[in-house]
Amino acid sequence: MANKLWEKNFEVNQEIERFTVGKDREMDLYLAKYDVLGSMAHITMLESIGLLEKDELQQLLAELRHIYASCEDGTFVIEDDIEDVHSQVEMLLTRKLGDMGKKIHSGRSRNDQVLVDLKLFIRQELREVAEAVKVLFDELINKSNQYKDVLMPGYTHLQVAMPSSFGLWFGAYAESLTDDMLFLQAAYRMTNRNPLGSAAGYGSSFPLNRTMTTQLLGFDSMNYNVVYAQMGRGKTERNVGFAIATIAGTLAKMAFDACLFNSQNFSFIKLPKECTTGSSIMPHKKNPDVFELIRAKSNKLQALPQQITLIMNNLPVGYFRDLQIIKEVFLPAFDELKDCLQMAAYIIKHIEVNEHILDDPKYDLMFSVEEVNRLAAEGMPFRDAYKKVGMDIEAGRFTPHKQIHHTHEGSIGCLCNDEISRLMQQTLSEFHFERIDQAIQKLLQS
Repeated sequence: MANKLWEKNFEVNQEIERFTVGKDREMDLYLAKYDVLGSMAHITMLESIGLLEKDELQQLLAELRHIYASCEDGTFVIEDDIEDVHSQVEMLLTRKLGDMGKKIHSGRSRNDQVLVDLKLFIRQELREVAEAVKVLFDELINKSNQYKDVLMPGYTHLQVAMPSSFGLWFGAYAESLTDDMLFLQAAYRMTNRNPLGSAAGYGSSFPLNRTMTTQLLGFDSMNYNVVYAQMGRGKTERNVGFAIATIAGTLAKMAFDACLFNSQNFSFIKLPKECTTGSSIMPHKKNPDVFELIRAKSNKLQALPQQITLIMNNLPVGYFRDLQIIKEVFLPAFDELKDCLQMAAYIIKHIEVNEHILDDPKYDLMFSVEEVNRLAAEGMPFRDAYKKVGMDIEAGRFTPHKQIHHTHEGSIGCLCNDEISRLMQQTLSEFHFERIDQAIQKLLQS
């Protein structure tokens, strides 16, 4: 068994090692290529302050590029006798370059190393989530425009209430995603700050150039106070968890609506057949399994910030091993959310709408408010108009006028989808993903 980087003159009991390492090797595979990027920036800075020779830097960078390529093509592994991704990368360098590989850890701790890995990972994942949200958003806007003139019942208390439309229904979830994107942007901006150089949370006696590593890794700024940088472990994940939960909340609500509207009692929409399953006993069944799973997964994701909070909320300042457990609930959450977003976008694109819902007379009463408003517009006091229509309904004399004319902003006749799209585009443009691309490309080619 290889010695741990931190090991002294004794070996750890294997059962204790199993318990303390937990799922770290599995979780650290999410972070592998970001650990390499962080190391590339760190050693470039070390050379600039005289802690590495120029030829050493070039050899280390060349080997780190090879390791990065193995992370990209899926061949990178954390060996059974290696504790974590940081140890694996350092061991690979040492095997190839000898003692030179042992120099890369000067001026940093595994604490700030995992912090920068997490931030680089989160930054990329938030970008992919934002892109997946935009795909779903576009499908919703397209459907809203396509069916803007198709009326459907609106409900309060699950009772037929007033006229709505598929333009409004699809568009409502599109606009919900614009607000969710603001949470995502806030999480991104808090994430995109450099903790590298904070070491174990108390800085270093080496004359580190933290501004340099900030620029090399494309961060907007750094976590300046080294104690606060370490305090960001857990807090960052919790804040990002809230952004994930916000998007998941929109997905869960939309999925519930779709399951309801797909049922025979409603028959408002028809889901793509490949997104439904049959019954082993009832030949007529077409169950909305994909939306049901989206709903369940999204509801689980809404618990993420609470899970993280309960792990970290009573920890004082400094690092504690408790924080390792956050990775197990946090790192896989991005794939789950992106999967739900992609499935939702597919279903929305292929969903079919019933354009003849209002042929059923049970929906006639949803036009009662329209009649009250018509009478009020003709001069009858509103309360008198309300009473007259109510009495007509009770007496069975109410006849709906189904041609409605709503013109104010955000109504059936004025969806404001262009304005909603501009809000989304404005928020997306403020992420400035291109800055990250330029920095990382330059680092990999240096």
